[in-house]
Amino acid sequence: MRVLLVGDIVGKPGRNAFTKVAAQMKSEGRVDFIIANGENAAAGRGPTPEMANALIGVGADVVTLGDHAWDAKEMVAGIDLEERIIRPANFPKGSPGKGFVRVDTPEGPLTVVQLVGRVFMQPNYDCPFQTVDRMLKGMLSSDKAIFVDFHGEASSERMAMGRFLDGRVSAVFGTHTHCQTSDETVFDNGTAYITDLGMTGPKDSVLGREVEPVLAKFLTGVPHKFEVAKGKPTLEGALVDVDMKTGKAEAIERIRIEV
Repeated sequence: MRVLLVGDIVGKPGRNAFTKVAAQMKSEGRVDFIIANGENAAAGRGPTPEMANALIGVGADVVTLGDHAWDAKEMVAGIDLEERIIRPANFPKGSPGKGFVRVDTPEGPLTVVQLVGRVFMQPNYDCPFQTVDRMLKGMLSSDKAIFVDFHGEASSERMAMGRFLDGRVSAVFGTHTHCQTSDETVFDNGTAYITDLGMTGPKDSVLGREVEPVLAKFLTGVPHKFEVAKGKPTLEGALVDVDMKTGKAEAIERIRIEV
């Protein structure tokens, strides 16, 4: 099975790029399953349930969120209405929603898990390593094809997670920093890995935001409003080929598609 992993979707330009590329790739049979990180889909902030569902409507099989999961107050109640919208599994106890979903496919079930890092992030998240370890030894112990979105700031923490899960899951892929890395690989024990998928949104920007206000903030220290940049968007991510019977990744390919 070929799985498309889509880096952080930023604002309307990112949503438009995803809609065009995802629909085309699925209609042409180039991908079988799509996992999209949508946590910046609403003008660079967390999406409403309607917006996340719209991404599912145009091709996403699962939408992951992240540290901006609750930016839209509607998501607090709305996330439980669609099981294919997931938030990090190591959010504090009592958070709405779920940290994983198991989706049936013609080739068997595919499970998507999301985690959020703690290095340079919020200190009240549970340990992502211990959380996923418990899940793999418990509720996911019989699952074969497992894809893990690790939403984190530090490259070292994401690299460590990839090594920790090598041979235990099909793929570990980083999101959050909006900067695509060139370290895609399949580890020795069959886990595909990339530190960051990159960003789906306007490339003539600073992480998807208009350049001048960001420069002004760095130059003066005075707060500015960072609007989502305009212009031609790009979809960044990766393609992973997985053996659904064994759960082992066979290949990973980094992609960048201008729209």
